[in-house]
Amino acid sequence: MAEHAMYFADDKARRIYLAKKIISRVFVYLFLTIFALFMLTPFVLMVAGSFINYESFNEFSRGADFAYLAFVGPEGQSNWGFENYKVIFDMSTYNFPVYFLNTFIVAIGSTIVTVVTAVLAGFAFARLEFKGKEALFAILLATMMIPGEMMVITNVMTVDEIGWRNTFAALILVHGVSVFYVFYLRQTFQQIPNELYLAAKVDGVSDIGYLLKVMVPIAMPTITTIIILSMMGAWNSYVWPNLVADSNWAYDDLFGTNHSMMLVSNGLRYVFSINDSGASDKEAVKIAGSMIISAPLFLVFILFRKYIMRGVSRSGIKG
Repeated sequence: MAEHAMYFADDKARRIYLAKKIISRVFVYLFLTIFALFMLTPFVLMVAGSFINYESFNEFSRGADFAYLAFVGPEGQSNWGFENYKVIFDMSTYNFPVYFLNTFIVAIGSTIVTVVTAVLAGFAFARLEFKGKEALFAILLATMMIPGEMMVITNVMTVDEIGWRNTFAALILVHGVSVFYVFYLRQTFQQIPNELYLAAKVDGVSDIGYLLKVMVPIAMPTITTIIILSMMGAWNSYVWPNLVADSNWAYDDLFGTNHSMMLVSNGLRYVFSINDSGASDKEAVKIAGSMIISAPLFLVFILFRKYIMRGVSRSGIKG
């Protein structure tokens, strides 16, 4: 009898444990679902609004039913289409293809410069021995405490002094050095055993050769993360391009007339702020423009998110 009682007691405890586990899991998934819907709703509405005729969307903004406007247009026709995107890419009215070309050039160029400087500086602080290395690195980290806005006026004055206003040089080189990426890559390089470096020196391998053949391949997840984040930062840049890229390119004869130096972010703001553009009252066209700007970054994150997570997790492990 005692054995049967113990069996039933254990079985009851097991059932209670399983019930609590299932209930807790249900609440966790319910919370995550609600949170996901809360985060995704604005994005879904942006996607939906970008495909609705801007005239009908203006009626929605004045109080009309969204579902009716989305599916039942004039004379029973659907309001869905690509009209807003056609308006955006109308070269006779807007310069969005040029803005995209400028942004692509700046993103690629600044990313290349950033990766090169971060790799070289990270390697120097992680492996090379020179006098004052720790003090110099401490000073470098201390600059992260200075808000970037404090250096904007000086940088703009410097750009004007050397004649770089409305040029790719001003847009690219401002992103050329990142203290955070140097620190980030230094932490990754320090995880690589120093014995590999000493063995390479014994074999007569140069520092650059060791960096390119050993350290860079091992740190590729971190470098990939830097590439992705740097491109995203350059693509989203707004304040700096708004200050130094407010007109046509300084060497317009190479690209032809009316080659604006604006990027997509400040270009979108400029287009929809002028009264004679015909778009100041087209809210759906504005949403379509925001969608065009956000889509490449969203796609890049979806495709390369595993590299970002791998690089982040690797940089925090010592070994």
